[in-house]
Amino acid sequence: MVYYLLALAVFVIDHLTKWWIVKSMQLGESIPVIQNFFYITSHRNRGAAFGILQNQRWFFIIITTVVVAAVIYFIAKKEGDKLFKTSLGLILGGALGNFADRLFRGEVVDFLDFYIGSYDFPIFNIADSALVVGVGLVFIHSMLEGKKEKQNG
Repeated sequence: MVYYLLALAVFVIDHLTKWWIVKSMQLGESIPVIQNFFYITSHRNRGAAFGILQNQRWFFIIITTVVVAAVIYFIAKKEGDKLFKTSLGLILGGALGNFADRLFRGEVVDFLDFYIGSYDFPIFNIADSALVVGVGLVFIHSMLEGKKEKQNG
């Protein structure tokens, strides 16, 4: 249950921040938070990470439906593994956050804009952050499980 609450928290925070961006900023408007490093920039994305696969809304809706079903299945089936279930909770919340945007807006609202030197990192949102952290935790979990198996057998 706690992992579904984590997903719900990610979803709610994601949508509250996106709502604020849509209601408070013009598309393309940018507010410096830390000059030359971090900006809040109102942006829309009709594709996936880094703007790939633009205008493939139904593809993403179908894929996300499959991913969400798989994540719910694994949360329900995986006994006692807190790290793995936490990662799945983050993935679920992030996937549902961007899914709702695609379903109801036809595009994803992005707003976290970082510059690393002269490189302008692709603009992203809270759901994207949860997805990246969740997937990172899945990799860490896999490495730890592999190490356990190696030691035990």
